[in-house]
Amino acid sequence: MKMQASVYQDYGPPDVLQLKTVEKPTPNANEILVRVHAATVNRTDCAMLQAKPFIMRFFTGLFKPRNPVLGTDFAGTIEAAGAGVTGFQAGDRVFGFDDNGLASHAEYLTIDAAKGIATIPENCSYEQAAASIEGAHYAYNFINKVQLHPGDQVLVNGASGAIGSAAVQLLKNYGAVVTAVCNTKNIDMAKAIGADRVIDYQREDFTKDDQLYDFVFDAVGKSTFNKCKPLLKPGGTYISSELGWMAQNVFYALLTPIFGRKKVRFPVPVDIPGSVRLVRALMTEGKFKPVIDRTYPLAETANAFRYVLTGEKTGNVVLQITPNP
Repeated sequence: MKMQASVYQDYGPPDVLQLKTVEKPTPNANEILVRVHAATVNRTDCAMLQAKPFIMRFFTGLFKPRNPVLGTDFAGTIEAAGAGVTGFQAGDRVFGFDDNGLASHAEYLTIDAAKGIATIPENCSYEQAAASIEGAHYAYNFINKVQLHPGDQVLVNGASGAIGSAAVQLLKNYGAVVTAVCNTKNIDMAKAIGADRVIDYQREDFTKDDQLYDFVFDAVGKSTFNKCKPLLKPGGTYISSELGWMAQNVFYALLTPIFGRKKVRFPVPVDIPGSVRLVRALMTEGKFKPVIDRTYPLAETANAFRYVLTGEKTGNVVLQITPNP
């Protein structure tokens, strides 16, 4: 059996992506076969496509990509389940995530039923389900690295991205007072998802803000601990989504808890099934809704990557892969 997939054989720009006919995967005993209706193009996908930073090659293939199909998240319908699978059956609407890659930019994929996968809430579309996980997973792994209390002051830099827009919503669910940093066009969106205050970085430097915060979450990794340090209260914490220059955030995370009153923590997001369960619960209760910027058909996957690589996307960019049933 064959299927359509967006394929790359070499690292490089979006031009290396091609729509090809490839073999349809077959599930093992512990796996399920999913017909993919939607997936996203995200920062992880772009890093894998370009093999940037270079360290990505140690995970994806030193000279060429080991897996020619990208995609870390999906939403779709179970077509078949292996003999050892319990809790899922053919016809279930499901969504899932794995930051090591799921080859979801294709009409079908297989996934271990014990990994980060759950049924889609009835009030959620396939596009919303696919867009709900990646950003929320990383945002949740910012929040669970600190002791957050209701009323804590939190600044989120990059509040209009996938991670940032998820972080604002999750923080509000925990009772935090949130200041969102975004560009002019996304001010209304940031307010709509719950931000108590918005700083337009195109009009002012948020690092010069005269308010102090318990936590600064740099969801785009474009600032630094040294620049944000004046914003922190004594005992406050800075967390970035990026390693920083010369992996400085890793070293700061080791040193500042010992030598400083203001700390850096580095998020290591390991519990993907836990993140998926949390997102499902919040969506079921109507407490979380992913922000979707644009959608593209599978045949225009390269264009979706080009747009994401501009760094101008708001929330998530979704691929509509097969028609919704």
